[in-house]
Amino acid sequence: MIAEIGVQLMVIAALITLFAGVVKGAVGFAMPMIMISGISSILPAETALAMLILPTVLSNVTQALRQGWRAARESVVRFRVYLLVGAVFLLLGAQLVPYLPSHILLLIIGVPVSAFALMQLLGVQFHVAPENRLKAEGMVATIAGFIGGMSGVWGPPTMAYLTATNTPKQEQVRVQGVIYGLGAVLLFLAHVQTGVVSMRTLPASALMLIPAGIGMLIGLAIQDRLDQAKFKKATLLVLVVAGLNLVRRGAMG
Repeated sequence: MIAEIGVQLMVIAALITLFAGVVKGAVGFAMPMIMISGISSILPAETALAMLILPTVLSNVTQALRQGWRAARESVVRFRVYLLVGAVFLLLGAQLVPYLPSHILLLIIGVPVSAFALMQLLGVQFHVAPENRLKAEGMVATIAGFIGGMSGVWGPPTMAYLTATNTPKQEQVRVQGVIYGLGAVLLFLAHVQTGVVSMRTLPASALMLIPAGIGMLIGLAIQDRLDQAKFKKATLLVLVVAGLNLVRRGAMG
């Protein structure tokens, strides 16, 4: 696959992945959104999906375990309904990838990415009352899992849910790592079955581990010195542009 893609496009994909890693290290999310939005602008959406899987697994496992395995285990127990429901629908959604026309897949990716970023920029927030938490958790996990299985992007509904339940900042970052990490492992296994992940596509995904890792180290190094609000706003603006570009391409068929 690497030879088919060519050096120039691989370099561009690596730069996109590097940027995604910086953002992930600095603010704790958005790696798959940036990678799928950026790489699918120069390569087929299915190829972009294959390339993001290994970097997503590694980055989220690292994020989930940053406060130790005991803290990660507590997050797994607390969000077990979300994880179980999301896992089921992720596996179901992944089965549709080989059968979806490329423009439909682009719309499925672009619409939630754009909507999430716009809502965050406009300051839209949701609130879930404690008595409605389990119902909301199941509903959001269904949406996140289904979209995630098809696109590798399950961050938008997850972020909205964690914000709506007033999850503390440190736990929110850790929980994202747990949810996205376990989801990425399941996504990998599901797409081994669908053929998106294969001996042909794995080398390209493995190569993206290098810029992703370098980007995360840069992001973590500047995390404490960075104006988080301004950086997050800039990231969301990039996601809006990237997401709307995917919607445009999908709408053109």
